Amino acid sequence: MKYDVQLCEVLCRTQTAENTFDYTVLAPKLAEVAQPGQFAHIYVPGKTLRRPISICDIDKKNGTLRFVFQIRGAGTEQLSKFEVGDKMDILAPLGHGFTFDPNAHNLFIGGGIGVPPLFGAARQCGKNATVAVGFCNKDFVILEDDFHAAGCDLRIATDDGSYGHHGLVIDLIQDVHPDKIFACGPKVMLRAVTEFAKAHNIPCEISLEERMACGIGACLGCAVELYDENGETYMGHVCKDGPVFPAERVVF
Repeated sequence: MKYDVQLCEVLCRTQTAENTFDYTVLAPKLAEVAQPGQFAHIYVPGKTLRRPISICDIDKKNGTLRFVFQIRGAGTEQLSKFEVGDKMDILAPLGHGFTFDPNAHNLFIGGGIGVPPLFGAARQCGKNATVAVGFCNKDFVILEDDFHAAGCDLRIATDDGSYGHHGLVIDLIQDVHPDKIFACGPKVMLRAVTEFAKAHNIPCEISLEERMACGIGACLGCAVELYDENGETYMGHVCKDGPVFPAERVVF
């Protein structure tokens, strides 16, 4: 794992949905080595622990990283106060990202704030990507224009039917026959996606969301139960061993 700490200037800040913020920072050294599906640990002024934020997109040419996150507590609320021109103290890139062929037909399935980690890979796939995403309601829909601009086949579901399909995101993929599936979101959704992939014999990678303290495998706080090659269970760690795992290795 190769990572570094950099002070990165905020180039762009927008609020894209309810309590959801979109940042682009200048980070040429980090962008050079970052891969879709990895994450960053960002220092929060006044807090002891950094906050893990998924990398939404990487622009290697312009040397930028993009983060889209939702306020979930005091730490992320503090992060949302950074303005254009401020410097973010970022430890990145961390963890293992997605393994994908941009020329294959890939299916990306996301739920809520689990959608941003998928965007970087889906953008690279463009018209070869089918993207099925679910949100609580219309007010929480994010990255719709971005997926369309990338040429992806985008499908949206909302729990209350206020936008797109009224129902579960899994309803949107019954007619899709991809070469590989990638997913990030609530565990109940990831379980359903894993079962779908297994039933259709489709390779699948899922990105897990867990609370982290150190982000590099030292504190062992983000433990998760996994299967090894022999089908025996053991405890791995999302920050070091993931956050992306082969779906069949995760114990639900």
